[in-house]
Amino acid sequence: MAFPKISIRLRPASRLAVSGGYVHRIRSVFPRLMLLVLGLGICLPATSDAATRKAAKHTAASTKRKPAYSAHASNARKARLARARAVARAREEARLRALQEAMTPRFKLDASGSSIPDIRAAAAIVFNPETGQILYEENSQDKRSIASITKVMTALVYLEDNPDLTADVTVQRSDAYAASTTYLKANDRVTAGELLHLLLIASDNAAARALARTSHGGMGPFVERMNEKALELGLQSTSFADPSGLNPDNVSSAYDLSRMITFAASDERIASIMRTPAYTVTTSRRQIPIHSTNHLLLSGDVAENVMGGKTGFIRSAGYCLATLLRLPQGNSVAVVVLGAQSNTGRFWETRHLFNWLSQKAGDLIGKQDKQ
Repeated sequence: MAFPKISIRLRPASRLAVSGGYVHRIRSVFPRLMLLVLGLGICLPATSDAATRKAAKHTAASTKRKPAYSAHASNARKARLARARAVARAREEARLRALQEAMTPRFKLDASGSSIPDIRAAAAIVFNPETGQILYEENSQDKRSIASITKVMTALVYLEDNPDLTADVTVQRSDAYAASTTYLKANDRVTAGELLHLLLIASDNAAARALARTSHGGMGPFVERMNEKALELGLQSTSFADPSGLNPDNVSSAYDLSRMITFAASDERIASIMRTPAYTVTTSRRQIPIHSTNHLLLSGDVAENVMGGKTGFIRSAGYCLATLLRLPQGNSVAVVVLGAQSNTGRFWETRHLFNWLSQKAGDLIGKQDKQ
């Protein structure tokens, strides 16, 4: 144990009193002073265990030898980095190729030898609602999951039973739970009209659930009414399992959807919302800017011809779009694309069909009129 160093300075003897009593007192005090010094040394606090461990750790760290440079390990790291970069580059190139392919119109010859669009989607149709003529089709009768195109029927049924769009609706936790796409939170208060805007512009799943839940009878009877409405419209290949489209059991065909979108667009309350590219929803707690999932509304050459439309996507359905368009000749046509390979692809496929029909409409519709 290290004792503190204490210096004691005594006066020289020549300067001390010579009286025997004074010297005697110094001699008697000195041993006591030494005992006091020893006592102070014994009572000094020892170094704590934590401080000792910290010092030992610091010493070990400072004396620890750094690992020797390994050329093999360095080369392995470089190889892994090169592979990761190559994979990322390949993915980006594949994405760009797919995008370029989707944007490149393709054509094929039909049975009569005429050139018609060769689409990449799983199913498609161009339907003339005025004459009932199918101007183009590809697997148009196949049953497929339709994802959020379901919401068109949700809007139809809700407006049929609940015409008051100023009614307040309080969003419940169950509405927003696992909703995938939603701007709403539990306890938000919003009007039915604002919910319809969220439903048809932003494809909000919580809005679909809230509308169905607050309709007459609640969720179960609402879905039953959706299926009844499908039968009333003659949609033989269509059935619904939920109001949002998240359930893959919501199925229909391109042909049925062409008729459903035509019927829905005849209701201006629905059509005006479907034609809105951007909107600000007002709730009890905040304002929410939303944008349409239908990117055709942002395309200058097509946007002005969109009379109504709805997108849809879940994994089992692929990328889907049902649209009612007005041709330059003035005729309206329903164009439905189901199971496209990408978000961009569904819009380019629709644009491809629209452009082809815009050039051929006179001949195609003229033939139908003569028949």
